[in-house]
Amino acid sequence: MTALVKGPTEGDLLKFDLEKNYTREAVTLLAGTAYPLGAVLGRITASGKFAMSTATGSNGAQTAAGVLLAPVDATEGDATGVVIARGPAIVSDAELQFDASVDDAPKRAAKIAQLAAIGIVARAAA
Repeated sequence: MTALVKGPTEGDLLKFDLEKNYTREAVTLLAGTAYPLGAVLGRITASGKFAMSTATGSNGAQTAAGVLLAPVDATEGDATGVVIARGPAIVSDAELQFDASVDDAPKRAAKIAQLAAIGIVARAAA
């Protein structure tokens, strides 16, 4: 018998949001990436599209602006996803997924602080 393995779900990531109609937004995700649940995203200033929030840069995506609530495959073209874009909200920090450039604890802490600035709090025991 084949064992079924269930991946993380929105409930594993999102522990609290005050009002879905306020905290969530449908956004356009930049083509070229398969975005995982919990992806920490930044908004590209010129286009308004969202992409993985990088550790450095100057296009706007270097500032965390939301957390993706479901995986989205945008490898073939821009795609729509739903993000927690503002708080009050609590997410599990264990489920947050960072860009490859966010590769150490201080960079991750900076991203978590950027999320906290927009009301999205990451908790270890969420």
